[in-house]
Amino acid sequence: MLISAAMNAKLNEQITHEMNASQKYLAIACTFDGLSLKRLARRFREQSDEERGHATKILDYVLDVGGNVTLQALAQPKGDYATVLAAIEAAVESELTVTRQINDLVDLAEKEKDHATRSFLQWFVDEQVEEVSSMSHLAQLARMAGNNLLQLEAAVAHSGDDKD
Repeated sequence: MLISAAMNAKLNEQITHEMNASQKYLAIACTFDGLSLKRLARRFREQSDEERGHATKILDYVLDVGGNVTLQALAQPKGDYATVLAAIEAAVESELTVTRQINDLVDLAEKEKDHATRSFLQWFVDEQVEEVSSMSHLAQLARMAGNNLLQLEAAVAHSGDDKD
């Protein structure tokens, strides 16, 4: 095995964190769909798929370095939020949490002089910059739209790829 047992365990935890984020975003997408906010719902479904992809990327890495993958139970995601802004702010907090988790993994890789894992994790470090920025921007749009959800929906639609 090319990674330590401690790193293997932490990467397994991160797989679970990423899957939990995927579930959270899918629940938010369902909330938005129920409000007929189809653009926001689509954006959060795509975000859910992306988080699941992150989990799979880590899973594949663990297998590639001869580690053991242990899938853990997922937490039930919150399905109701007081406002659309509250749901989006929860997504911002989720991205900030994942950023801290990735940084902790980088710290462990550096401590262990695990250059391969450190190199692998750089993609996630860079990805989290984009994820936090994107969700923070969406939260700012929601604040500016206030109670005018159609304006928020239009802003998301106008962004083109729904990620800006």
